[in-house]
Amino acid sequence: MKVLIANRGEIAIRIMRACREINMTSVAVYSEVDANARHTRFADEAVCIGPAKASESYMNIDAVLKAAIDSGADAIHPGYGFLSENETFAKAVETAGLIFIGPRPEVIYQMGNKLIARQVAEEAGLPVLKSLNVEFSDPQQALDLCKGLQYPVLVKAVSGGGGRGIREANTFDELEQVITAASEEAAAVFGNQSVYLEPLVRDARHIEVQILGDGHGKVLILGERECSIQRRRQKLIEEAPAPNLTDGLRKQIHHAAWQLGKLLKYRIFQ
Repeated sequence: MKVLIANRGEIAIRIMRACREINMTSVAVYSEVDANARHTRFADEAVCIGPAKASESYMNIDAVLKAAIDSGADAIHPGYGFLSENETFAKAVETAGLIFIGPRPEVIYQMGNKLIARQVAEEAGLPVLKSLNVEFSDPQQALDLCKGLQYPVLVKAVSGGGGRGIREANTFDELEQVITAASEEAAAVFGNQSVYLEPLVRDARHIEVQILGDGHGKVLILGERECSIQRRRQKLIEEAPAPNLTDGLRKQIHHAAWQLGKLLKYRIFQ
């Protein structure tokens, strides 16, 4: 089996090592500026997919697919970042008759939209913070609906991720400026200016659970990691397992992740 890794750097090398361990052939993609990069040299094969600008190479779906087809790859692994959470890319891979190593396109869409993700989590029986579940496309619409809210609140990008498109408002008077700033960042980074509001929980911990799924409802829990040490809501350190969790709370968190993965019929391989 031949796997094309639609990424670069450390994550691409990790995937290539895994391929090597199970006797799979790895194919690297690279931009013109990365011709001599380590991931390019580490792979069994390498294909140039465009100029230095990521939008014209690593984020270019057509170029990545052409590289996969021309190289005879059977599957594409997106790594993380770049096209890894792109529903359109996952669909294009499957339409081309290749295996997408990752979640189903519809799951990427559901989990990529925070309001839909919240609804799915509620359907799975998970505890979810109450929020103003409305996509605000303009500040005035938001202000009309936000009178009487308790503060502080977080204004969050509906399509956000990586700590971007999040702003804190401590009073109603701050809200218009905060919504405008969050919307502008969301539009610039994610191409979607819609935001929503939820209560701000002070001193909250950020804990993520790792899962594997077979796409048929079987989900395995691989433990959790603590991601609470952050700067500007972007993770700096990840520690596994998460320290200072009681056994009971750890089990609750794991069970919640299992419930969500089961409802989604989460899978990592087509």
